[in-house]
Amino acid sequence: MERLRDGRGQPPPYAERVLDLVERIPPGMVMSYGDVAEYLGEGGPRQVGRVMSLWGGAVPWWRVIRADGTPAPGLEAECLARWREEGTPFRGVRADMRAARWDGRNRPSP
Repeated sequence: MERLRDGRGQPPPYAERVLDLVERIPPGMVMSYGDVAEYLGEGGPRQVGRVMSLWGGAVPWWRVIRADGTPAPGLEAECLARWREEGTPFRGVRADMRAARWDGRNRPSP
C-alpha cells in the first residue's frame, strides 16, 4: 500500500511492518507502542515510537498510545477528538485499555 511520504524518503522494512500493523488496528481500538513491538516480535516501544514520529502521519496514529492509555504528548486534544469520533472507550484523557486494547487477532463485533 502506497503511503504519502513526508520528505524523509522510503521507510525501512521495520517501519513498513509497524505502519502496516497500525493500519489494521480497527476503529475504536488501540494498541500500546509495546503491544505493536510484541505483536511484530521485534523492536520495542521506543523503536515503534520513533517509527510513528517519523512516518506515522499517514496512518491512524491515534490508535497507538502509551501503555498507561495516554496519547503521545502534544497530540492529546486531536487524539481525544478522534477517539470520540470512533467510539473508542476512554476515561478522562486515557483510553480504557481493558476495553479498547486490540490483540491483533480479531476485529471487535459491532
